[in-house]
Amino acid sequence: MAKELKYNRRRLQTSYLSTVIGITLVLYMMGVLGLVILHAKKISDYVKENIGFSIIMNDDVKEADIFMLQKTLDATSYVKQTEYITPEQAANELMEDLGEDFISFLGYNPLLPSIEVKLNAQYANNDSLEVIKNQLLENQNIKEVDYQKSLVHLVNENIKRVGLILLAVSVLFLFIAIALINNTIRLAVYSKRFIIKSMQLVGATQSFIRRPFIAKGVVQGVIAAILTIVLLALTLYWSQKTIPELVDVQNIDLYLLLFGFVLLLGMIIAWISTYFAVRKYLKIKTDYLYFY
Repeated sequence: MAKELKYNRRRLQTSYLSTVIGITLVLYMMGVLGLVILHAKKISDYVKENIGFSIIMNDDVKEADIFMLQKTLDATSYVKQTEYITPEQAANELMEDLGEDFISFLGYNPLLPSIEVKLNAQYANNDSLEVIKNQLLENQNIKEVDYQKSLVHLVNENIKRVGLILLAVSVLFLFIAIALINNTIRLAVYSKRFIIKSMQLVGATQSFIRRPFIAKGVVQGVIAAILTIVLLALTLYWSQKTIPELVDVQNIDLYLLLFGFVLLLGMIIAWISTYFAVRKYLKIKTDYLYFY
């Protein structure tokens, strides 16, 4: 008798552990996808914020007027940062690119002073750039506003395409996660179907029978979620060690939001799956317990 009790206890512990591990793996899969989505958003913003334009000034503009325009631009909502490029700086950069001294050949520096502007992510599109360009050209000190329309369009189209793919994958993974966790819990409840039916036969109410199963299911979901959060934190640490550039796009608040989502997802799916799994064996006839 003692051996049988010990064997049953070991089976219950194994069942409990396998359920927690199963839920953890599924939640980790969802969490990794969440990290990819968060980083994709930050990386897309990073790429967009490196899209900008050049403001070419007239040759006779005073440097004080250029600095005044730069300060005005820095105060606008669409500008992330600006950099004033003198004709001498522009000439040195061009000579480095060409590998020859074109000023000695021409006898003068044909380049004009300019301001390089980097945009905030939400303004990095051709429609906004066209409006900004027309506003700036009203300033008499500005000769030209230059940006690459085709590049801006290509970047935005690719980001949009990647976003749609990630959305489709996220929905697919969510359905897979729900199905896998549901099956894991159903198998755990299946092993206790005779206990459920025995409690029902001695007069226990359905809510009384469900309560300990649901409580245990939610606890399993919470434990699995905590394990998942630890694994995700280790994944983040490892990825930042491997790819140091990820430090520039990390956002602690978004990570905390993701961890909270994982915890909530583990609890909700475990609760719903346990509820319906127990409900099935409460409604099934005793003769069918051997087949379902």
